[in-house]
Amino acid sequence: MAHSVIAAQMYTLREFTKTPADIAATMKKVKQIGYDAVQLSALGPIEPKELKRIMDGEGLTVCATHTAYERMRDETDAVAEEHHLLGCTYAAIGGLPASYRNAEGFRRFAREGSEVGKKLAEQGLTFAYHNHSFELEKFDGRTGLAILYEDSDPIYFKGEIDTYWIQHGGGDPAAWIRKLKGRMPLVHFKDMVMHGHEQLMAEVGEGNLNWPSILDACREAGVVWYIVEQDTCQRDPFESLAISLRNMRAMGLE
Repeated sequence: MAHSVIAAQMYTLREFTKTPADIAATMKKVKQIGYDAVQLSALGPIEPKELKRIMDGEGLTVCATHTAYERMRDETDAVAEEHHLLGCTYAAIGGLPASYRNAEGFRRFAREGSEVGKKLAEQGLTFAYHNHSFELEKFDGRTGLAILYEDSDPIYFKGEIDTYWIQHGGGDPAAWIRKLKGRMPLVHFKDMVMHGHEQLMAEVGEGNLNWPSILDACREAGVVWYIVEQDTCQRDPFESLAISLRNMRAMGLE
């Protein structure tokens, strides 16, 4: 039987992963909800070997991480060792450091991120970039996100498109996913609802995003892992993860 392609992003549960005991209890609940894989992010201090023991004990796969860019750049060997221990090959950056958030910075990060990606690739890891909406600001006719992907090395600089944030920035999630065909192993699924004039994050399938189009694009692009992330929830975050999982399975994902 093929492995599930759906994973839970642990940033969603960051209030419940502050200690090793919290992490163990939370991973147990994630497994009970029905997830077989997670993306690690925003965990409190824990030794990698202890984390490995917890993951193995629950039968959870670490499909990817969000790792600080500075660690990837400056502590490449340690980052690689941790990922190898966890059986994980995808190391993504959760957000662009503030110093790069201008026209020159986007161009610079495209170059530097490619260099870091190459260092990681030499140790068997794949570097990926997670977007928010600020990257859709335009500079001389090109969005920051376009600069990042057009000026970087597609071999070493992969994509992790976040559907909510693309929509939030006025972009088309499916179109962006298609642009990254062949270089986007990871996708973040989160939905958007309106509350008055306010845009809110929602469980996958409970909001207004065009999921049939997004799913078609993901299949065309060659997405490997469909990762559920909900930064803010209007109900218990565990319940939100359960709703998203149920809806994604109803969409045909397993």
